[in-house]
Amino acid sequence: MQVGELIEAQDMNALLRVIDSLCERQSWDELLDLADMCEEAVERGKQLWPIAAHVDYRIALQAPADYAAGVLTSDATRFSLGPLTEVAASTHAWVDLAAHIEEPHIASFVAAERVLRGEDLTGDVRADPSVLELPMKLLDFEPVYALATYRSDSVEVSEPWEPKKLMSDIELTEPDLLEEPELEAILLDLVMPWTTESNGVARCAVVEGDHVEAVSALCFGKARIGEVEPQEALQRMAWAASSGGAHGRRRGAALGRALAWRAVSALCDTDWPPDTEQLARIMRQLEWYRWDEGAPEHGWSLRLAVRDPQDGWAAAIAATDLLEEGDG
Repeated sequence: MQVGELIEAQDMNALLRVIDSLCERQSWDELLDLADMCEEAVERGKQLWPIAAHVDYRIALQAPADYAAGVLTSDATRFSLGPLTEVAASTHAWVDLAAHIEEPHIASFVAAERVLRGEDLTGDVRADPSVLELPMKLLDFEPVYALATYRSDSVEVSEPWEPKKLMSDIELTEPDLLEEPELEAILLDLVMPWTTESNGVARCAVVEGDHVEAVSALCFGKARIGEVEPQEALQRMAWAASSGGAHGRRRGAALGRALAWRAVSALCDTDWPPDTEQLARIMRQLEWYRWDEGAPEHGWSLRLAVRDPQDGWAAAIAATDLLEEGDG
């Protein structure tokens, strides 16, 4: 059966096999022709947008840089395993992609992804740092971020470090809640796809007191707390912010890093964009904790607390997303 017939029959499985074959043969122009045919069929009412999106994904992942750059647009697709800026950056160096990306906003996200993979792009005029307002290199106080490895039909994401310190049971107390809607909104934005596109729930609390009181505001029974290093807290926030959770769309490591920095900056009460030396110093002055409710975690989970021992306040977030609504 010819490709045109497969499109008219909306034979998704057969079209995926055609895509696999074209990628194996590195027939990138034919692959682009297939995408055009699918998009034309979509305009006629055929339900083939997942195939067209998969073609773009495979080109971003596997094709030479000039082809990969050509599919990077501002149009987000729900059917991709992740943002194509991250997909392309996972398999192509910045120097290869940069010359072929025309849109500055897209170039900035690709550059930010390459920074997370170890490139120092400080001063590169094609890598505008004002989009995400972050340094175009990794700084000494940052962790090794949890990055995604994309494959032809799947994505694997590294897990955050296993914390060095164990958790211990705590006695829950009556919290003295503070009204901090802006800070709470920034913390909840870390897991926005979990709660708006998937099965997730998230709550946070800011209290006058310590981390135990902050966690107590989010617990219904018992809890355990363990101290983490500032790097570990930043890594966990970035991991969560990069993720789409169980069913949401992955946002990518570059945006995850930016959202984690914004959350830390808000907790440290620094201007944005922050002075990096000031931010690192205040991060070390705060006390950071992970916590749970004494039971195994299911699905995706972010449970962090932070305490300011000098000013006497603390904050905590509890976010969970499950594969199925009945899990856990």
